Amino acid sequence: MRNLSGEKGTILVVDDEASIRRILQTRLEMIGYSVVTASDGEEALSAFRLLTPDLIVLDVMMPKLDGYGVCQELRKQSDVPIIMLTALADVADRITGLELGADDYMTKPFSPKELEARIACVLKRRSHKTSINTIPNSFIIHTGDLKIDTSKRQVHKNEQRIRLTGIEFSLLELLVNDSGKIFSRLEILRQLWGFVP
Repeated sequence: MRNLSGEKGTILVVDDEASIRRILQTRLEMIGYSVVTASDGEEALSAFRLLTPDLIVLDVMMPKLDGYGVCQELRKQSDVPIIMLTALADVADRITGLELGADDYMTKPFSPKELEARIACVLKRRSHKTSINTIPNSFIIHTGDLKIDTSKRQVHKNEQRIRLTGIEFSLLELLVNDSGKIFSRLEILRQLWGFVP
């Protein structure tokens, strides 16, 4: 595990392949990020608790605890952005990662340059979300027991906050705005991630 100071924020790279960790650490540090690495799921959770990174690049197939398990554990305590990496190219596997709370998904082999672009996009969305929170007059939708504040991107049920990831909130917003419309999984992937099979 290694941590260097970076101006753009801290990224936790989790992969059991040392070569991938080295390549990503080198490239991300060159463009100004601080990078922490972990080689398995348990080490990833420990690193997260110690360092609270701004984003996690998370491999799926790992020893001790796989990426899906790590994602589930993280979502119990945080909405930190997660980009999952996997050699599994099946659409169902990608959907599983996204349903567990991942913000984006890339299949191996992947272009490090594309991953860098996706990291920048996810962090930009997160920054935009923070700036939206400063708008004083929020737009609130009430549906059943839910109160959805689209300006703050927050959801409350009976005055208790429900913590959602950025993607989960976007999905809820999509469904509420088109109330009554039935979306297939493929349509949702297209709408939220621009996925084309």
